[in-house]
Amino acid sequence: MSRLSSMLIASLCLLAAFRAHAQVGTRENLVDPNLVDAAVLRSLPHVTDAVADAIMEARPVLSALDLEAALSELLNEEQRAALYERLFRQINLNEADRREIMLIPGMTSRMAREFEEYRPYTSLTQFRREIGKYVDEAEVSRLEQYVFVPLKLNSASAEDLMTIPGMTRRMVREFEEYRPYTSMEQFRREIGKYVDASEVARLESYVVLE
Repeated sequence: MSRLSSMLIASLCLLAAFRAHAQVGTRENLVDPNLVDAAVLRSLPHVTDAVADAIMEARPVLSALDLEAALSELLNEEQRAALYERLFRQINLNEADRREIMLIPGMTSRMAREFEEYRPYTSLTQFRREIGKYVDEAEVSRLEQYVFVPLKLNSASAEDLMTIPGMTRRMVREFEEYRPYTSMEQFRREIGKYVDASEVARLESYVVLE
């Protein structure tokens, strides 16, 4: 077996392992409105200087509805739909309301009902299995980019925590260091030692305390 083939197989195995652990959908060409700089924003469909400024001023964008609100006065519905194929704030599978689910490009009312029917989701594996009853694997993978299952703050693995957009190994260690968390106030206080309030709010939006 050639060295290139071995490297390719190893990469595929790593990707499979990541997907097995992932609780936040793996993005392909989809960028996070909280994490990209102005230059990247301006390279996206229909993003003018004014639109880029509006997105950056809206940070932290904590939901797809927040993004929609920031853009609704600047872009029409068709333009926003085109942009959301490249830029989107992933939705919480267990909490997003129908309006937010319908912001996913290509979403239909029927599929939105299927998203809601299988709540509560405990993993993306469950999401793939249930939604895979209605669409093919390629479409499941496309939809998965737009969603996440909230992570349990006291028990999520390091691998799961690393699926949070913008997460670092150092921050994972900080998450784990202060366990068990007894309140979200404790989480905000401890993680607020390392990042500002905006970033704490962004990170908090991906976790749940149970």
